[in-house]
Amino acid sequence: MKINIVKENDIDIAVVNRSEILIIDVQSALDFIMTVQYETDCNRIILNKSAICEDFFDLSTRIAGEILQKFVNYNVKIAIVGDFSVYTSKSLKDFIYESNKGKDVFFLPDEKQAIEKLSLV
Repeated sequence: MKINIVKENDIDIAVVNRSEILIIDVQSALDFIMTVQYETDCNRIILNKSAICEDFFDLSTRIAGEILQKFVNYNVKIAIVGDFSVYTSKSLKDFIYESNKGKDVFFLPDEKQAIEKLSLV
């Protein structure tokens, strides 16, 4: 896994560049959190949505809630970047909308917006 560190507003943000799936369940999410924190000492992460299994975006599986709760529990803010318009689920669109209004989890179209958002919260 290749991790770059971006500094914005005196805040270090880990940008994980990987197109292979890294997160498939709660345990892989915990492993991911611990690896990024150990290697970078960052508690803000940007990850492309292609590195997360598709079941995450099907809210009926409950995987998204379980995984994102781990990020909140470990005080790690995450921005997931990509094109979310491909999903037609109203509940997912609502979930994304509500997440983006918060301060821990964001779904954004690109890395630039993710850096901006994570450097302000």
